[in-house]
Amino acid sequence: MNESLAMQELPPYLFARIERKIAECREQGIDVINLGIGDPDLPTPRHIIDRMAQSIYDAANHQYPSSAGLLEYRQAVAEWYKSRFDVALDPKTEIVSLLGSKEGIAHISFAYLDHGDVNLVPDPGYPVYNIGTLLAGGKSYIMPLKEENKYLPVLEDIPAEIAQKAKLMFINYPNNPVGVVADRAFYVKLIDFARTYDILICHDAAYSEMAYDGLKPLSILQIPGAREVAIEFHSLSKTYNMTGWRIGWAAGNSKAVEVLARFKSNVDSGIFQAIQYAGIEALRGPQNCVEESNRIYAERRSIALAGLEKMGWKVNPPQASFYFWAPVPKGYTSASFAELVLDKTGVVITPGDGYGTYGEGYFRIALTVGRERLQEAFDRMYAAIGKVDF
Repeated sequence: MNESLAMQELPPYLFARIERKIAECREQGIDVINLGIGDPDLPTPRHIIDRMAQSIYDAANHQYPSSAGLLEYRQAVAEWYKSRFDVALDPKTEIVSLLGSKEGIAHISFAYLDHGDVNLVPDPGYPVYNIGTLLAGGKSYIMPLKEENKYLPVLEDIPAEIAQKAKLMFINYPNNPVGVVADRAFYVKLIDFARTYDILICHDAAYSEMAYDGLKPLSILQIPGAREVAIEFHSLSKTYNMTGWRIGWAAGNSKAVEVLARFKSNVDSGIFQAIQYAGIEALRGPQNCVEESNRIYAERRSIALAGLEKMGWKVNPPQASFYFWAPVPKGYTSASFAELVLDKTGVVITPGDGYGTYGEGYFRIALTVGRERLQEAFDRMYAAIGKVDF
């Protein structure tokens, strides 16, 4: 029995491949230091866990939840937007809960695309933008993100005939894998572009709270006119170290929220309510845990920057997120350099080509191990590889 054509064309998910490689190395007795997958090693804050523990004993939470999410959870999201961005959202019509932002990012294409429709997809970028497009029967038009353009898409380079066909545009700032942010001027231009061509902007803002040096990344919903053309995806995963809890939301354009909520009501049964109460606690509770996480990541960022510079890299540290994006040395592809590092040092880095064609020639490092292990990773790399040549 054959799978669908879309599944036949779909490669294994990038991080599933990396996880298999890690498992193989560990079976061989290799002490692996994993800098490949962006999964925080820091624990979920205790007050959030305590709220979950309390809520799990409430029998009312053992029944089917609302697919749109508890109104109280959506109200907590709206309060957070008001406090963080000074954006007023209607929790009933402008917010829908998600089983993690990845789920909503994948499903928005199913909610909007007919066969052969076009989405505008950044490259390099989170693989799910393209994967969701392909699985929904659409086609991705690649928007290159290049260093000389500050890793922002050049809207003027998108042909008018493509823009006229496009249904959705995915953007992601702070950016994964590159770690840069977008400024207000870019968002203003983007909203005007989307309005001109009747495109729904899908802004992945999962890393908005992971920033350095006093930077406060913007929400696209802060920009006038955004709610006419944009929906923003967010997650508790990175902000509160809740990757395994699978809870997030989409907010913004009320029509897009309704369409996504209607799709979800037909394919899933919502988030376990006890987890939603934990999410409420995360959003309404003390935020010093976020500040402490960012302090720890800032320390790790310094270690990684020093380690890379010692080996010969001249890279800009990330403005936000917990990723470094760096070029591979002369004579290597993204994949061959990642393989070299793993084989010689037991350190996992992510090859840039896993994020798209324009990721070739780069690799990503995630700051998701403790200081000592991170320093050991760079010590191993320096001992095995030494100075690199560009």
